[in-house]
Amino acid sequence: MKLSKLVLSLLGSLLIANAYAAPATLAERWSTLRTEQPKLQIRDAARALGVSEAQLLATNIGKGVTRLQADGNQPREIMRAALDLGMVQAITRNENGVIETTGVASKFKQAGDKSEQADAKDPETEARQRNIAGGYLGGQIDLRFHFENWKYAFAVEQAGRDGKPTRSLQFFDANGTAVHKIYLRNEPGVAVYDKLVATFRLPQQSAELNVLAVAPKAAEKPDAEIDVKEFQLAWKDMTDVHQFAQIMREFHLSREQALRLAPAGVVERVTPAALRTLLENAAKDKVAIMVFLGNEGLTQIYSGKIEKTMAAGGFFNVLDPDFNLHIRDTALRSGWVVKRGGVTSVEFFDNEGTQVVSFFGVRERGKPQPQAWVDLADSLPKAK
Repeated sequence: MKLSKLVLSLLGSLLIANAYAAPATLAERWSTLRTEQPKLQIRDAARALGVSEAQLLATNIGKGVTRLQADGNQPREIMRAALDLGMVQAITRNENGVIETTGVASKFKQAGDKSEQADAKDPETEARQRNIAGGYLGGQIDLRFHFENWKYAFAVEQAGRDGKPTRSLQFFDANGTAVHKIYLRNEPGVAVYDKLVATFRLPQQSAELNVLAVAPKAAEKPDAEIDVKEFQLAWKDMTDVHQFAQIMREFHLSREQALRLAPAGVVERVTPAALRTLLENAAKDKVAIMVFLGNEGLTQIYSGKIEKTMAAGGFFNVLDPDFNLHIRDTALRSGWVVKRGGVTSVEFFDNEGTQVVSFFGVRERGKPQPQAWVDLADSLPKAK
C-alpha cells in the first residue's frame, strides 16, 4: 500500500515538472525535425515549424551562420563585392520553381560614382540606379534586382553532403522568405568570401528577426472596370516587349489578367503539360531558350541550350552540369503563348495566378527570334 502511494507521488511530481518545463526552443524543434526527416529542405522545414526560413537559419548564428548588414544600400554593396568571388552557383526560387546556374558573373566598367548617383528630383531614375550592382547583366550569372524587397542577409558555412564545407551568401525579404542565394564554387574565392563577410558583418549578431506576416495577394481589378478597348490598342502599339510592364501598371492589370484580356490573335492558351513538351522538345531539337524565374526581389535568367530533362521529386527538371531548373508542374494552372512587340514568349502560372516561369527564344540584339523557337512555341498542346 505504501509502495503504491510512493509511486503515485512520484508520478504526480513528474507531471507537475513537465507542466512547468520550458517549451522547446525553435532550434530544438528543428533539431528534432531533422532527426525525423534528414532530407527535408530548410524551406520545407520552416513551413512545417510555422516560421520563416530566415528565422530558422538565424537559430544557427554563431554556429556557422553570420548575420550581415542589410539596411539601405548594403545588399547592393554585398552583391557588388560578390562579383569578385569567381565561380559561384546562383539559386533563385519562388513557391513552385527553382533556377540554379553555375558560372562567373560579368562586371561592367563604372563611369565613376556620378554614374550611379541619381538626381533626387527623378524618383524613377533613383529607383533604377539603386538596383544596379555593377554587373550581373547577361553572361553566365544573369540577374535583375529589386533591392527594395531585400531585408535580411547571412553568410553561411556548413558541412556539405560530401563532408567538405560549403560557403554561401543568403538573402531574404521582410517576410523571411528566400530571395537569392550564392554558393561559392572555387577555392581561390575563399579569401574573397572571408573578406566580404568581415566587411559586412553586422556588429550585433542577434537571432531576433522582426519578420512580417505574408500579406494576402491583392485581388484583381474586376474585368468590368477595365477599359479593355484602350488596353488592347495599347498592346497593339507596343514596339518593344519591355513596354508590357508599363501597360499593365497603366491599366491596373495582373499579368494573367492582361493575357486573358489581350487582343485576338496575340495569345493562345496552352495546357500546363505544355511545360514538359517545351523543355523536352527544346532539348531534343537543340533550340536555345531563355528562362526567366524569380520572385519579388530578384529575377534570374538563363540563356542557352539544354540537354537533360526528367520528372523527379514532384518536379519536372532540367539537370545539366551548369544549369538546373525545377518546376512543380502539378501546381500549374495555365500556360500561354504570347506575342507582343515582335517577340514570342511562353508563360506559366500557378493555382494562385502567380507567374512561375517564362520562356523566350535566344536572339541576337536587333534581330528577330529564331524560327525554330517560334515553331516550338506554336506547336505546344492547346488548352480546350
